[in-house]
Amino acid sequence: MSKGTLFDKVWNLHTVGTLTSGQTQLFIGLHLIHEVTSPQAFAMLHERELKVLFPERTVATVDHIVPTENQARPFADVLAEEMIVALEDNCKAHNIRFYNVGSGRQGIVHVIAPEQGLTQPGMTIACGDSHTSTHGAFGAIALGIGTSQVRDVLASQTLALSKLKVRKIEVNGTLNPGVYAKDVVLHLIRKLGVNGGVGYAYEYAGTTFEQMSMEERMTVCNMAIEGGARCGYINPDRITFDYLKGREFAPKGEEWDQAVEWWTSIRSDADAEYDDVMVFDAADIAPTVTWGITPGQGIGINETIPTPEELSDSDRAIAQEAYRYMKLNPGDRIAGTKVDVCFVGSCTNGRISDLREAAKFAKGRQVAPGIKAFIVPGSEEVKKQAEAEGLDKVFLEAGFEWRESGCSMCLAMNPDKLQGSQISASSSNRNFKGRQGSSEGRTLLMSPAMVVAAAINGVVSDVRELL
Repeated sequence: MSKGTLFDKVWNLHTVGTLTSGQTQLFIGLHLIHEVTSPQAFAMLHERELKVLFPERTVATVDHIVPTENQARPFADVLAEEMIVALEDNCKAHNIRFYNVGSGRQGIVHVIAPEQGLTQPGMTIACGDSHTSTHGAFGAIALGIGTSQVRDVLASQTLALSKLKVRKIEVNGTLNPGVYAKDVVLHLIRKLGVNGGVGYAYEYAGTTFEQMSMEERMTVCNMAIEGGARCGYINPDRITFDYLKGREFAPKGEEWDQAVEWWTSIRSDADAEYDDVMVFDAADIAPTVTWGITPGQGIGINETIPTPEELSDSDRAIAQEAYRYMKLNPGDRIAGTKVDVCFVGSCTNGRISDLREAAKFAKGRQVAPGIKAFIVPGSEEVKKQAEAEGLDKVFLEAGFEWRESGCSMCLAMNPDKLQGSQISASSSNRNFKGRQGSSEGRTLLMSPAMVVAAAINGVVSDVRELL
């Protein structure tokens, strides 16, 4: 095994060759597909009379367009029904494993692959979805790709890519109570900027990440893309191995021992050289809320919305746009901002540990009058597990709606949408204009626990006051 970073080791091991463009032809070990970016890619294959080269390396599910209230077929949305039918037909035609609604394994693509043990250290993973960086939590190079690249992977199991630089982001120390992985990644994006990672892979390192569970690590890597990085990863360790052991697609018996030995060997070496290193202190991170229209426009719960004078020249123009769109005033406190809708779910925060933490704060409390609050499990398996633990009853008794699995209001390609200029407290990953289904809708990103605190109080609130 060559010396260096995990990124270098995995990249080199998967390099097929160097193209005349100077790009690397990179072999993709696992290709995840869903109903939104795959139909056009399959159509391009069919036009060229090509087959899927390695169907056993492709896994499909349906997530973006599925309704979370009533999943009876055919879907009420005609376009959504057409998209799921296209995926069903393409998977059948090419012998691709498909986790459909009602299979017990359907869910958000970035939730189901880890829970099935499909995502493993040292892999190259691609999916036609920007938040594919999630899988880097396992020590994989996981890349979101476009529709034409989905076609390329289906046809050749490779991608043409320029090699990235590697930035090590080190966070050390223990997080304070009420501060979560979501707060960590929002803090990092705030400090480094939404374009700070362009051209980079982010290696998250330090004692803070070492203490995190796998699901917390997935939250961090999920939003690497929001900081401009092409991918983010964490070196695999005992926590990674314990999470994977026994899962359906994880190695078994002697193969398990060999896999752990190899996974350990691909970790970044102690003397690995990085293109850049940034160091942060966990003690400096507070519960964080976005106030603007990019994930980088975030502040601690006790801070005020920055004034133009406090911002750099480069940040001032987008801030002015954000003040107007969000109808929030510079200098105002973010705490106390009225909310209309509270959403816990998405590929960032729809896993079982997210729901457990949210339920702790919902238990014995009531959603404020006039607030629409709902919980969307990230997969059918998460839903089943949550119900076995009685979490659904906790949420229902508190006045939350309990839904079926899907992407839901993260991007509103389904019936879950904001209306008019409603403000949403959301555990999802993007607060762009119109992201949650209304051209005037406003999104405040925060941790699931903070979403529950907002639902209980009817305003953006410091979850630490509920501890």
